[in-house]
Amino acid sequence: MNRKTMVLFASFVFLIVMQACNRKVESTAVKSEGTTGPVAKAPATPPTSDRDLIEAIPPVSSREQVPKQAALGVPKKAFQFQDAFFDYDKALLHPEDKAKLQENAKILKEHPEMKMVIEGHCDERGTTEYNLALGNRRAEAAKQYLINLGVQPSQLSTISYGKEKPFCFEHNEACFRENRRAHFVSATEAN
Repeated sequence: MNRKTMVLFASFVFLIVMQACNRKVESTAVKSEGTTGPVAKAPATPPTSDRDLIEAIPPVSSREQVPKQAALGVPKKAFQFQDAFFDYDKALLHPEDKAKLQENAKILKEHPEMKMVIEGHCDERGTTEYNLALGNRRAEAAKQYLINLGVQPSQLSTISYGKEKPFCFEHNEACFRENRRAHFVSATEAN
């Protein structure tokens, strides 16, 4: 082989090896988009506490947070938001429901990137129009209580479903009680 052919062959082999290396790097690590920093790698052991979870995730904007967590193999912590329940034809919060909302507020204040939709629901009694208005008052009551606890208003939105989306379908007081609620849904799940 002449020198020119050997250089071409060596260049060809070099390109093939580089492509193979790039594929391997991309499959084992997540590149930081839009930055020139180092490649983020998954932690050797899974995180065992909230502090470990936070330290295992490189700081990024909230828009990029979820995909990076999944790509890094970091478990996505499931937050359990509790519903508030209401008396018949009322939108007043009971002390036990205020305690539930205080726990919801704690999560939202610790995670200001979270956005929640508060759904207002009613039981099947009453007209559609009346229950839509009552469901709105219930959702707004929960929202205002959370804001008073220090949650940012931009994290919360409300919607009323009135009696249109019951949780329980039986026709008794126990079922009606379950349907009179302010229900919390992640804004990303609501869309």
